Amino acid sequence: MTTADGFALGVDLGTSNTVAVLRWPDGRTRPLLFDGVPVMPSAVYLAPDGVLHVGRDALRMAALDPSRLEPNPKRRVDEASVLLGDREVSTVDLLAAVLTAVARAAVEATGFLPPAALTYPATWGSARRTVLATAAAKAGWPPPRFVPEPVAAARYFADVLRRPVPVGAAIAVFDFGGGTLDIAVVQNSGGPAGFDPRASGGFDPGGPGGGSGAGSGFVVRGAGGIEDLGGLDVDAALVDHLGRLLAGTVPGTWAALTNPDSTTRLRDRTRFWDDVRGAKEMLSRSSVAPVAVPGQDQAIHLTREELDRVAGPLLQRAVYEAAAVIQRCGLRPDQLAGLFLVGGSSRLPIVARQLHAQLGIAPTVLEQPELPVAEGALAELVPPIGSASGAPVAVSAPPVSPGPAPAGPPPGHAAPPGHAAPPGHTAPPGHTAPPGHTAPPPTAGPPPTAGPPRPWYRHRITWIAAASAVLLIAAATTVAVLLHNPYSEVNFATLSEVTRVPSGVDSFSTALTAVDGDRAYLAFQQERGLHVIGYDLLTKKQKWTVTLTPPGSSSVTWEGLVAQPDGMLAVANVYTGDAPRSLSGVGWTDGKTWQHPMGSDDDVFRTPAAVVVSDKHNHRLLGLDPRSGDQKWELPDRKDQYGSSSQVTYPVIADAALSAPTDLNGVPAGMASDGRLVQLNADATARVIDAGTGKVTQTKGNVGDYRSIALAYAGRLYVASGSSGYQLVSYDLGSLGDSRVIYSAADPTHTLKALAPCGGNVCLLDVANSDDKTAQVIAAETGGGNKVAWHGDAPRADAITPLGDGVMAQNTGSGDRYTAVFGPRGKQLLFEKDKTGVRVTAGSVLLFSTAPQPYPGDESLYGFGLRKGAPTPLGDVKKVRSAACSWNTQLLICPSDKDFGVWRFASA
Repeated sequence: MTTADGFALGVDLGTSNTVAVLRWPDGRTRPLLFDGVPVMPSAVYLAPDGVLHVGRDALRMAALDPSRLEPNPKRRVDEASVLLGDREVSTVDLLAAVLTAVARAAVEATGFLPPAALTYPATWGSARRTVLATAAAKAGWPPPRFVPEPVAAARYFADVLRRPVPVGAAIAVFDFGGGTLDIAVVQNSGGPAGFDPRASGGFDPGGPGGGSGAGSGFVVRGAGGIEDLGGLDVDAALVDHLGRLLAGTVPGTWAALTNPDSTTRLRDRTRFWDDVRGAKEMLSRSSVAPVAVPGQDQAIHLTREELDRVAGPLLQRAVYEAAAVIQRCGLRPDQLAGLFLVGGSSRLPIVARQLHAQLGIAPTVLEQPELPVAEGALAELVPPIGSASGAPVAVSAPPVSPGPAPAGPPPGHAAPPGHAAPPGHTAPPGHTAPPGHTAPPPTAGPPPTAGPPRPWYRHRITWIAAASAVLLIAAATTVAVLLHNPYSEVNFATLSEVTRVPSGVDSFSTALTAVDGDRAYLAFQQERGLHVIGYDLLTKKQKWTVTLTPPGSSSVTWEGLVAQPDGMLAVANVYTGDAPRSLSGVGWTDGKTWQHPMGSDDDVFRTPAAVVVSDKHNHRLLGLDPRSGDQKWELPDRKDQYGSSSQVTYPVIADAALSAPTDLNGVPAGMASDGRLVQLNADATARVIDAGTGKVTQTKGNVGDYRSIALAYAGRLYVASGSSGYQLVSYDLGSLGDSRVIYSAADPTHTLKALAPCGGNVCLLDVANSDDKTAQVIAAETGGGNKVAWHGDAPRADAITPLGDGVMAQNTGSGDRYTAVFGPRGKQLLFEKDKTGVRVTAGSVLLFSTAPQPYPGDESLYGFGLRKGAPTPLGDVKKVRSAACSWNTQLLICPSDKDFGVWRFASA
């Protein structure tokens, strides 16, 4: 339609507002300005003389006669005409009036009307698009290209923000505008853009302009939304909230605002609503905002806490709808390559907080979320140079297919296409490939860069690389301990409340806890800051309080809290700037704090002598002093022959990790690492690194690249290559020699989903034919020879955790949640449907009756010991945020809506 030598226009005609972005011949993009601002209300007003006024003019004139205003013409697309005042006006004419105003602004900027891309909701069929096309023609536009709104958003996400969305991966687009909420899952298929009718229930991508793009490869896999939920509904809820306050203090004023009986009072009501809307927007930048009340000298004040309390129930509907759309596409949130928030109402901080807290994936939101759809539509006209979504590349993010959730270091690092080298391929001089195992073959060109990782603070702890985007939990111990230790069990007892720890505030919406032994860290968010209480569980006394506040002024979501022997770590998402994340540390002894900037893709590893950051942007590992945050060392990543430095790093698991309590995310308390790291690089080289000094102690080629699944513990490194037909090989960690073939997949239809130690064996979670119902736990002997000690069926399991001589297998999804325990010979010792289990000791499990929730609710608890035979009911805890609970071997710590409770569930 056009080339990069000319102008191009992207237009997002929204329910409440319209945005247009102009691309200049030199590639610059600028939003068109309407009355000096980049957002024009989509409202249309019919004047008595028959002239249609648009935008802010329409809203101003509506104060005289509201019956002549249509604030949301897009909502009337299914109606032939709309009654304005005493006249019928066709819907086509209303939409054409808006597009005429856009065309006028474009002509003022360029001298002519450039070729345009016009967006539409993903759920619109050909009939609705015909109305839009007719309106564009009536406004004098040349035939535009029609682009689904979520596809345009995905193009912005991939091409402008440069976020990787490889072929096969998908993102969710959460479009929260003024009038409606639209949600879609968009997949990079590698083919022409548009709508995938097979995946979405048969929506017709045909019609004017079709659904095709310019070969972007993005298709809408599924879409949904809520037509009666938008920023206006939040405004109405706030007006109702303030109205209840005014009705008790100045009832006459509120009655006049509710039922205006004159033009003056109509203007007063309009002005009051505008002030409430302005206060709502101000609260995204500050904690309190004034609202002027017509006829009153004193303004009333609206706080962010009030906004969160009023908007919370509305946004809960939005979160549920988002989860439902993702689930209908056969996915879970943690299988997505991203969650992109667009639409003006997305800038409310509570939107990102609730989505992240309940879906477990950190959203991407911009300072001007109104613009991405219009600018992304431009990509369908003029693909930008170096598009991240262009030619097909190897998948390096979660594939769009049903399956377990990712949790390994970078999510969805796809395993190599095969594990056999091409004919004639040999190991480099001085290196011998293990019997029956060869490193992944080199490709014909530069390999893709690694996809975004999943650090420890995102949803579930990073333990093992997720070759097929699955949830993996692993810890370890020495074989000697596994064989001879009887695995201590706690003495479960009826729950009893020990104490309550006040927060000092009336309420909070976000809370986090972490525990290591008798040291507890209790945290809650207020505005941008995370208030942390260091609490001694032994003395039942507060040790210190600190407030962590990341640099900048943008909205913040605190993602995670983990305890270390000498302090704690927390990560904040700040969403904007060169360092979109901030890592904070707090010392236990004195509450001393430090901060370190982080990129969006960085990993964090806790080791005894250093906090190690995998700096993806600068292709290096950094060792930070855990007490001060000062940099101790730097180690560049290795590059392959094409210059790629993609890598994945694993901690070598300490022996004590098997007996330590694990939290709901599988993170063991205390120090899980023995002080070493293992790095698998783009050139298939493995490196063993001393985390205290950054020194490389061992190097070996032809082991496995960054897409392999690996596990390091008890003196051995286990590496599995091949997404199907895989082979698991182990090496001595001290020398990277003594290679042993541990297990080979039965046939190419089998896929490895997880690795974990289990007694003297290593356990694999294996799936056949990509069918999660076939999942089974396979215990392979560690001596080599491809010997299986036992196996057990674990349908749809997506997590395995070491437990004594066996494992705990779980499905953590919302539909088929269960916890099962396998004994040392594969006997199933426990199966509890709908319950969530966590390890307390190597021989004990604490069971939660429901899926953990981030908001207050009641929870029943049960205790299970390997030698007890059946779960023991422990009692209930009331009004706790169970998703933020922590525990040691005797005590449970949970936040409520305003404080923290401590309960005893086991005797000493």
